[in-house]
Amino acid sequence: MDLHLDTYKNALLRRIDPGDLDLFKPYLRHTVLELRTPLETAGHEIECVYFPCSGLASVVAKKIRGAEAEVGVIGFEGMTGSALVMGDDRASHDCFIQMASEALVIDASQFKAALDTSETLRSFLMRYVHAFHIQATYTALINARCKIEERLARWLLMCDDRVVGNRIVITHEYLSVMLGVRRPGVTVALQMIEGRGLIQARRGEVVIRDRKGLINLANGSYGEPEAEYRRLVGEIEIQPQIVPQREPSP
Repeated sequence: MDLHLDTYKNALLRRIDPGDLDLFKPYLRHTVLELRTPLETAGHEIECVYFPCSGLASVVAKKIRGAEAEVGVIGFEGMTGSALVMGDDRASHDCFIQMASEALVIDASQFKAALDTSETLRSFLMRYVHAFHIQATYTALINARCKIEERLARWLLMCDDRVVGNRIVITHEYLSVMLGVRRPGVTVALQMIEGRGLIQARRGEVVIRDRKGLINLANGSYGEPEAEYRRLVGEIEIQPQIVPQREPSP
Protein backbone atom coordinates (compact mmCIF):
# COMPACT_ATOMS: atom_id res chain seq x y z
CA MET A 1 0.00 0.00 0.00
CA ASP A 2 1.60 3.25 -1.15
CA LEU A 3 0.99 5.79 1.63
CA HIS A 4 2.17 9.38 1.37
CA LEU A 5 2.76 11.61 4.38
CA ASP A 6 0.29 14.25 3.22
CA THR A 7 -2.49 11.65 2.97
CA TYR A 8 -2.27 10.48 6.58
CA LYS A 9 -5.29 11.37 8.67
CA ASN A 10 -3.63 10.29 11.90
CA ALA A 11 -1.91 13.22 13.62
CA LEU A 12 0.99 11.16 15.01
CA LEU A 13 1.88 9.65 11.65
CA ARG A 14 1.86 13.12 10.13
CA ARG A 15 4.35 14.34 12.73
CA ILE A 16 6.76 11.43 12.88
CA ASP A 17 10.10 12.27 11.26
CA PRO A 18 9.99 10.94 7.67
CA GLY A 19 13.13 8.92 8.25
CA ASP A 20 11.61 7.26 11.30
CA LEU A 21 8.33 6.69 9.50
CA ASP A 22 10.20 4.88 6.73
CA LEU A 23 11.19 2.23 9.30
CA PHE A 24 7.65 0.89 9.57
CA LYS A 25 5.75 2.56 6.74
CA PRO A 26 6.01 -0.58 4.52
CA TYR A 27 4.23 -2.63 7.19
CA LEU A 28 1.24 -0.33 7.76
CA ARG A 29 -2.02 -1.68 6.44
CA HIS A 30 -5.49 -0.19 6.29
CA THR A 31 -8.37 -1.68 8.27
CA VAL A 32 -11.97 -0.88 9.15
CA LEU A 33 -12.93 -1.53 12.77
CA GLU A 34 -16.54 -2.15 13.72
CA LEU A 35 -18.22 -1.14 16.97
CA ARG A 36 -16.82 -2.97 20.04
CA THR A 37 -13.88 -4.50 18.14
CA PRO A 38 -11.24 -5.37 20.80
CA LEU A 39 -7.83 -3.80 20.20
CA GLU A 40 -6.11 -4.73 23.47
CA THR A 41 -7.02 -7.00 26.39
CA ALA A 42 -5.79 -6.32 29.92
CA GLY A 43 -2.97 -8.65 30.95
CA HIS A 44 -2.49 -10.01 27.45
CA GLU A 45 0.32 -9.45 25.00
CA ILE A 46 -0.22 -6.57 22.57
CA GLU A 47 -0.42 -8.02 19.07
CA CYS A 48 -0.91 -4.89 16.95
CA VAL A 49 -0.63 -1.11 17.13
CA TYR A 50 -3.49 0.93 15.70
CA PHE A 51 -3.28 4.50 14.40
CA PRO A 52 -6.94 5.59 14.10
CA CYS A 53 -7.86 7.77 11.14
CA SER A 54 -11.47 8.24 12.27
CA GLY A 55 -13.85 7.03 14.94
CA LEU A 56 -13.02 6.44 18.59
CA ALA A 57 -11.45 3.81 20.82
CA SER A 58 -11.98 3.59 24.57
CA VAL A 59 -9.45 2.44 27.15
CA VAL A 60 -11.47 0.82 29.95
CA ALA A 61 -10.34 -0.29 33.41
CA LYS A 62 -12.16 -3.17 35.13
CA LYS A 63 -12.41 -4.52 38.65
CA ILE A 64 -12.57 -8.22 39.51
CA ARG A 65 -16.29 -8.01 40.27
CA GLY A 66 -17.09 -6.52 36.89
CA ALA A 67 -17.20 -2.80 37.60
CA GLU A 68 -15.69 -0.84 34.72
CA ALA A 69 -15.09 2.73 33.63
CA GLU A 70 -13.36 4.51 30.79
CA VAL A 71 -9.95 5.92 31.64
CA GLY A 72 -8.94 7.22 28.22
CA VAL A 73 -10.13 8.08 24.71
CA ILE A 74 -8.11 7.56 21.53
CA GLY A 75 -8.99 9.08 18.18
CA PHE A 76 -7.09 10.29 15.15
CA GLU A 77 -4.80 12.28 17.47
CA GLY A 78 -3.27 9.13 18.95
CA MET A 79 -2.47 5.44 18.87
CA THR A 80 -2.85 2.24 20.83
CA GLY A 81 0.12 0.25 22.10
CA SER A 82 1.45 2.81 24.59
CA ALA A 83 2.97 -0.01 26.67
CA LEU A 84 5.25 -0.94 23.76
CA VAL A 85 6.64 2.59 23.66
CA MET A 86 7.42 2.30 27.37
CA GLY A 87 9.21 -1.04 26.96
CA ASP A 88 6.44 -3.43 27.99
CA ASP A 89 4.54 -5.86 25.79
CA ARG A 90 1.31 -6.32 27.75
CA ALA A 91 -1.80 -4.17 27.97
CA SER A 92 -2.78 -2.73 31.34
CA HIS A 93 -6.43 -2.19 30.36
CA ASP A 94 -8.94 -3.25 27.76
CA CYS A 95 -9.17 -1.11 24.62
CA PHE A 96 -12.02 -1.44 22.15
CA ILE A 97 -13.78 0.49 19.41
CA GLN A 98 -16.43 2.87 20.68
CA MET A 99 -17.35 4.33 17.27
CA ALA A 100 -16.70 2.58 13.97
CA SER A 101 -13.24 3.50 12.77
CA GLU A 102 -10.75 3.45 9.97
CA ALA A 103 -7.18 2.84 11.09
CA LEU A 104 -3.69 2.01 9.94
CA VAL A 105 -2.36 -1.01 11.79
CA ILE A 106 1.06 -2.62 12.20
CA ASP A 107 2.12 -5.83 13.92
CA ALA A 108 3.66 -5.25 17.33
CA SER A 109 6.89 -7.04 16.36
CA GLN A 110 7.44 -4.72 13.39
CA PHE A 111 6.59 -1.67 15.49
CA LYS A 112 9.04 -2.71 18.24
CA ALA A 113 11.77 -3.27 15.68
CA ALA A 114 11.35 0.32 14.51
CA LEU A 115 11.46 1.59 18.10
CA ASP A 116 14.64 -0.37 18.77
CA THR A 117 16.23 1.10 15.64
CA SER A 118 15.48 4.78 16.29
CA GLU A 119 15.81 6.68 19.55
CA THR A 120 14.11 9.71 18.00
CA LEU A 121 11.01 7.67 17.14
CA ARG A 122 10.65 6.41 20.70
CA SER A 123 11.31 9.88 22.09
CA PHE A 124 8.56 11.44 19.98
CA LEU A 125 6.03 8.74 20.78
CA MET A 126 6.84 9.00 24.49
CA ARG A 127 5.62 12.59 24.31
CA TYR A 128 2.27 11.29 23.09
CA VAL A 129 2.19 8.61 25.79
CA HIS A 130 2.82 11.32 28.39
CA ALA A 131 -0.04 13.41 26.94
CA PHE A 132 -2.32 10.37 27.13
CA HIS A 133 -1.24 9.79 30.74
CA ILE A 134 -2.22 13.38 31.54
CA GLN A 135 -5.63 12.78 29.99
CA ALA A 136 -6.10 9.63 32.09
CA THR A 137 -5.07 11.30 35.36
CA TYR A 138 -7.46 14.19 34.74
CA THR A 139 -10.21 11.67 34.04
CA ALA A 140 -9.58 10.08 37.44
CA LEU A 141 -9.70 13.46 39.17
CA ILE A 142 -12.82 14.61 37.35
CA ASN A 143 -14.69 11.34 37.88
CA ALA A 144 -13.98 11.61 41.59
CA ARG A 145 -14.78 15.31 42.11
CA CYS A 146 -17.16 16.56 39.39
CA LYS A 147 -20.90 16.28 38.95
CA ILE A 148 -22.27 13.84 36.38
CA GLU A 149 -23.40 16.60 34.03
CA GLU A 150 -19.92 18.20 34.13
CA ARG A 151 -18.28 14.85 33.41
CA LEU A 152 -20.71 14.18 30.59
CA ALA A 153 -20.10 17.63 29.07
CA ARG A 154 -16.34 16.97 29.13
CA TRP A 155 -16.76 13.54 27.56
CA LEU A 156 -18.93 14.92 24.76
CA LEU A 157 -16.35 17.62 24.08
CA MET A 158 -13.56 15.04 23.92
CA CYS A 159 -15.59 13.04 21.41
CA ASP A 160 -16.37 16.18 19.43
CA ASP A 161 -12.62 16.84 19.16
CA ARG A 162 -12.14 13.47 17.48
CA VAL A 163 -15.06 13.07 15.07
CA VAL A 164 -16.15 14.97 11.98
CA GLY A 165 -19.43 16.80 12.39
CA ASN A 166 -21.47 17.14 15.55
CA ARG A 167 -23.07 13.68 15.72
CA ILE A 168 -21.85 11.19 18.32
CA VAL A 169 -23.20 7.65 18.03
CA ILE A 170 -23.61 6.26 21.54
CA THR A 171 -26.25 4.56 23.71
CA HIS A 172 -27.20 5.47 27.29
CA GLU A 173 -25.94 2.07 28.43
CA TYR A 174 -22.55 2.61 26.81
CA LEU A 175 -22.33 6.12 28.25
CA SER A 176 -22.85 4.69 31.74
CA VAL A 177 -19.78 2.49 31.23
CA MET A 178 -17.75 5.37 29.85
CA LEU A 179 -18.56 7.58 32.85
CA GLY A 180 -18.66 4.85 35.48
CA VAL A 181 -22.19 5.74 36.63
CA ARG A 182 -25.60 4.06 36.56
CA ARG A 183 -27.68 4.33 33.41
CA PRO A 184 -30.50 6.35 35.07
CA GLY A 185 -27.92 8.97 36.09
CA VAL A 186 -26.79 9.30 32.47
CA THR A 187 -30.38 9.70 31.29
CA VAL A 188 -31.06 12.48 33.80
CA ALA A 189 -27.80 14.27 32.90
CA LEU A 190 -28.58 14.09 29.18
CA GLN A 191 -32.05 15.47 29.79
CA MET A 192 -30.63 18.34 31.82
CA ILE A 193 -28.04 19.22 29.15
CA GLU A 194 -30.63 18.92 26.40
CA GLY A 195 -32.96 21.16 28.39
CA ARG A 196 -30.30 23.88 28.23
CA GLY A 197 -30.23 23.59 24.47
CA LEU A 198 -26.63 22.33 24.36
CA ILE A 199 -27.34 18.96 22.76
CA GLN A 200 -30.08 16.98 21.11
CA ALA A 201 -30.34 13.44 22.45
CA ARG A 202 -31.80 10.87 20.09
CA ARG A 203 -32.04 7.11 20.25
CA GLY A 204 -28.47 5.87 19.97
CA GLU A 205 -26.87 9.25 19.34
CA VAL A 206 -26.17 12.71 20.71
CA VAL A 207 -26.02 15.79 18.48
CA ILE A 208 -23.97 18.71 19.82
CA ARG A 209 -25.71 22.04 19.29
CA ASP A 210 -23.69 24.46 21.46
CA ARG A 211 -20.02 23.58 21.99
CA LYS A 212 -19.23 26.78 23.88
CA GLY A 213 -22.11 26.07 26.23
CA LEU A 214 -20.74 22.57 26.88
CA ILE A 215 -17.33 24.05 27.72
CA ASN A 216 -18.99 26.35 30.25
CA LEU A 217 -20.97 23.46 31.71
CA ALA A 218 -17.81 21.35 32.02
CA ASN A 219 -16.74 23.93 34.62
CA GLY A 220 -13.00 23.71 34.07
CA SER A 221 -12.89 19.93 33.65
CA TYR A 222 -12.12 20.27 29.92
CA GLY A 223 -9.14 21.97 28.33
CA GLU A 224 -5.98 21.37 30.33
CA PRO A 225 -5.13 17.90 28.95
CA GLU A 226 -5.93 19.23 25.48
CA ALA A 227 -3.51 22.11 26.01
CA GLU A 228 -0.85 19.66 27.16
CA TYR A 229 -1.34 17.59 24.02
CA ARG A 230 -0.77 20.69 21.91
CA ARG A 231 2.38 21.49 23.92
CA LEU A 232 3.79 17.97 23.71
CA VAL A 233 2.64 16.83 20.27
CA GLY A 234 1.25 19.80 18.37
CA GLU A 235 -1.92 21.26 16.92
CA ILE A 236 -4.33 19.05 15.01
CA GLU A 237 -4.12 20.36 11.45
CA ILE A 238 -6.46 18.11 9.48
CA GLN A 239 -9.75 16.54 10.45
CA PRO A 240 -10.14 12.97 9.23
CA GLN A 241 -12.86 11.64 6.99
CA ILE A 242 -15.11 9.38 9.03
CA VAL A 243 -16.33 6.05 7.74
CA PRO A 244 -20.08 5.37 7.66
CA GLN A 245 -21.26 4.26 11.08
CA ARG A 246 -23.80 1.60 11.86
CA GLU A 247 -26.50 2.35 14.37
CA PRO A 248 -25.70 0.57 17.66
CA SER A 249 -28.21 -1.68 19.34
CA PRO A 250 -30.18 0.00 22.15
